[in-house]
Amino acid sequence: MLLLAALAFGQCLTLAAQTPNVDQLLKELESVHNFTGVTISPDGHWVAWVEASEIYLLDRTDTAAKPIRITAGDGETVRHEHSVVWSPDSKQFTFMRDQNQIYMVEARSRKVKIVADLNGYAADVRWRPNGSGLAYLFAANGGGGGPLEAVPAQTGVIGGQTHNQRLMVMQNGDSVAVSPADLNIYEYDWSPNGESFAAIAAPGPADNNWWTAKLYTLDLRSREMKLVYTPPVDRQIAVPRWSPDGKSIAFIGGLMSDEGFLGGDLFEYAGGGVTNLTPGMKTSANGFRWRGNKEIMFTEYVDGGGGIATLNTATGKSELLWKGPETLHEDGNYPNFSLAADGSTSAAIRSSWAEAPEIWAGKMGEWKKITTVNVSQKQHWGKAESITWQSEGQRVQGWLVYPEHFSATKKYPMVVEIHGGPASMRGVGWPSSHFDMSVMAGLGYFVFFPNPRGSYGEGEDFTRANVKDFGYGDLRDVLAGLDAVAKIAPIDQSRIGLTGWSYGGYMTMWTVTQTQRFKAAVAGAGIADWLSYYGENSIDEWMIPYFGASVYDDPAVYAKSSPITYIKQVKTPTLVIVGERDGECPSPQSFEFWHALKTLGVPTELVVYPGEGHSFKEPKDRVDVLRRTLEWFQRYM
Repeated sequence: MLLLAALAFGQCLTLAAQTPNVDQLLKELESVHNFTGVTISPDGHWVAWVEASEIYLLDRTDTAAKPIRITAGDGETVRHEHSVVWSPDSKQFTFMRDQNQIYMVEARSRKVKIVADLNGYAADVRWRPNGSGLAYLFAANGGGGGPLEAVPAQTGVIGGQTHNQRLMVMQNGDSVAVSPADLNIYEYDWSPNGESFAAIAAPGPADNNWWTAKLYTLDLRSREMKLVYTPPVDRQIAVPRWSPDGKSIAFIGGLMSDEGFLGGDLFEYAGGGVTNLTPGMKTSANGFRWRGNKEIMFTEYVDGGGGIATLNTATGKSELLWKGPETLHEDGNYPNFSLAADGSTSAAIRSSWAEAPEIWAGKMGEWKKITTVNVSQKQHWGKAESITWQSEGQRVQGWLVYPEHFSATKKYPMVVEIHGGPASMRGVGWPSSHFDMSVMAGLGYFVFFPNPRGSYGEGEDFTRANVKDFGYGDLRDVLAGLDAVAKIAPIDQSRIGLTGWSYGGYMTMWTVTQTQRFKAAVAGAGIADWLSYYGENSIDEWMIPYFGASVYDDPAVYAKSSPITYIKQVKTPTLVIVGERDGECPSPQSFEFWHALKTLGVPTELVVYPGEGHSFKEPKDRVDVLRRTLEWFQRYM
């Protein structure tokens, strides 16, 4: 027995020596090179991408070529350069520096020239189809950036000034606004003949009214903006795209909780009305483009991962071209996929729990790696597997990440992370510093990422399944997932932690009022009281489709899903984290939850990060959030 005990003790010491500590994990995490955009030229010759706010260009036809840095500056001054857009002939491209300067680059000579230096916020540059000019969105004197950014200090007369984003057309160096001043243009597309636009628009303020935006056409000569489609209140629309023959406009429509995080069915406006092209589809389209007058190629969330498929708009038949555990999409807030004009050659930012992010390019599904900047990164977690379970007759999917140095002979603690949204989906990916609990697996934990009802990836009915039911059915899905995990993995049921950001932060606050199953919790940018939240946040329009009415018309539906309603049931030690200037989930919500727990004697701590919005920008703040989260779980689990 003594010999066995000595051997076991020795194995524990060896394992401890192999397991990194929090500081080591975070240091390695900070060293990962992250890509935020990739674009392939229409002819497939060139690939450009953004890495740490720097643009790189690679000639795919030269096997000996190396990526070349493209910059408008001296190469030393730190500026934010991004958003590469190729000309139709693949000879040149535009990019942006910060949010007010537009540059043009000749691909072969790499000559850079400035074409616009603006007083305001510019976005979404698009070439005229014949290459003779540019269009872009511009808010004069406006801050821009969307609801993820830090809101300005709220002083003086509130809401007195609206900076609408207008559609601008540039030709021969001169720019002119072509959309009316009283509408904010969120997205647009040139018609094939370059004489008109399709646009999604609503009156300002921009951050709040995306959820009520409508589809318009805009004639470039007459400047007539014609309303062609008003979606129902529970359907948001995005990504308007003209068919090659100019006879119809396709777009994504669905219940979407966040601007730029897209998912839904494909729709087509063809003059006589709007048709759902994918009714009953059990996936969620997140981006698309036309490959002919009757064929659309689209990317989708499916089964916890991603897919690429084609759709015949005449027959309704769909064909899956590629499917994998990672999600690829050309549209939305963080595009990681780009398709050339031939409809097959493409480039992608690919990442998994087994491989750090790199740029890949080639024929679809046959991509070859063209960067190697992260080859030295070390994996500090075990395998990751997709699991499915039944919850009240519905199929639910999630990801389970195993601890590093996993042994089937021992039991492990587990951390559950619920994603934001709620209309979103957690897929695979190398851990980042943006509040990703995958790193807990490097400290000896299982990590579970459920995709409960309300998520993308299982079709519109599943995405809509939490309407007027926040916290109830989705929590039952998560708890059923814990039971499913317990059947396949050696989890220590007395050491399970819970966390999430945004809607995941709300679900964390809600869950600890409903069950004692979790040993510790960390609520990031959460919501404690839907009633007070309605009047505090800067994007209240997103709530109407989910709650069915405003808080003033039906306060009961808001109260029944509010954690504060059941606050005296909380016993779980809970760390509360938020950005000082978060407009989506304002800091008073976190103060309210923390104050209640402190008053009730529940172990808690509140950390407010100065100047940060909903999406933290400062690397030191993102790392500090992770550090505090990891240490909180280690302390209480």
